[in-house]
Amino acid sequence: MNRSAVPERVDAVVIGSGALGASTCFHLAKAGLSVAMLDKAELASQTSPRAAGLSGVLRPDIAMTRIATRGVEKIVNFQAETGEPMEFQQPGSLKIARLPQHEAQVHEDVERGRALGLDVALISFDEARRLMPFLSTDGVRAVMHIRSDVYLEPVQVPAGYARASARLGAITLPNMPVEEILTIGAAVAGVRTPHGDIRAPVVVDAAGAWLRVVAEQGGASVKLVPTRHQLMLTARLPDVRPTQPITRIIDANVYVRPDNGSLMLGGYESDPVQYDMRDIPKDFCIENLELDLAVLRRLAKSVAEQFPVFRDVAIREFRGGLPTMTADGEHVLGPAPGIGGLYVIGGCCVGGLTTAPALGEILSDWITQGRPSSDVSFMAPDRLATQLPEEVLRDLCRLRYAHHYWPPESMPNDAAAETRMT
Repeated sequence: MNRSAVPERVDAVVIGSGALGASTCFHLAKAGLSVAMLDKAELASQTSPRAAGLSGVLRPDIAMTRIATRGVEKIVNFQAETGEPMEFQQPGSLKIARLPQHEAQVHEDVERGRALGLDVALISFDEARRLMPFLSTDGVRAVMHIRSDVYLEPVQVPAGYARASARLGAITLPNMPVEEILTIGAAVAGVRTPHGDIRAPVVVDAAGAWLRVVAEQGGASVKLVPTRHQLMLTARLPDVRPTQPITRIIDANVYVRPDNGSLMLGGYESDPVQYDMRDIPKDFCIENLELDLAVLRRLAKSVAEQFPVFRDVAIREFRGGLPTMTADGEHVLGPAPGIGGLYVIGGCCVGGLTTAPALGEILSDWITQGRPSSDVSFMAPDRLATQLPEEVLRDLCRLRYAHHYWPPESMPNDAAAETRMT
């Protein structure tokens, strides 16, 4: 990379080329802004391509359900909007309840989903087995089917948006770390790179696992915790079909879906490995992440009654990434506290890939029109109490991860109320 490739001035700089950053870059460029998207590594190479690539349109609240539904709509129409190919399957998803309280939860979910206009229903065990032949309903109390959920090869989202952005005139700069966020007074003025400064009145921090570190370069505090998430793919199995639905087992926090003739299994263990990127070498990339197949073996064992295929099957791929968790389980999106022109988008809470098309659109509207196109006040970066002790933050984020499919009954140290600013 030579100095001449780095623009002197643009309307906006986006830091990070994962799904959230690339989506924001595309929508800003589509709105007519000159944009430079920088990444410390290759474009679309870190956590996003290591994701599970599955959607969940029904969320605990109305606002996120609408955003998740919009994300799926944009994936379905991705090629028409961006000119980039998008291969996906839309077989829907099954949610499996094995415990009485989760049976009640799926009944409530069906009622809530129908009220929001989703195609959702409780289905019989026979129908569940027909849809997902690898599923045994022994030990199952109830099955919910959401028909609009999709799955896809995850790298398509950030890579597609990056290519489409470049066609719209955006400058994409891989292997270009940001050394400093430049400020004048209490507002951003651009970024400093090893190959020169880029002046810009708007900087978007979409740095994924490094979001917190990058925000601190601009003098902002955003509290989130990078947390290792892993998944595995079996050897190819003769009866796997792409039309088989995503299947989630609530109490085990395990998901299963087809993947090119294999079955994918991932999940959320109770004590995930957490990272502080301020303590990590600067040249660390996600491919350096230490993985632990034993975690997935334990998760597979926990659902062996429903998926006996995982009792003894060869593994052909094993991968992991560093999604970021927040104390209240919500994304972070909007102006960074205290720094004019600095925006953040992250805190995916292990569900950002398929919401990224909608979230990037919302943030772009906010930047270009002065207000978001949807109510995302619950994602405001300044909602996270900056004085929350680090150990409490980590406990809360760990709890949110471990209870990804069902709400915890209580929060450690009664700290839930501390996670929002008043």
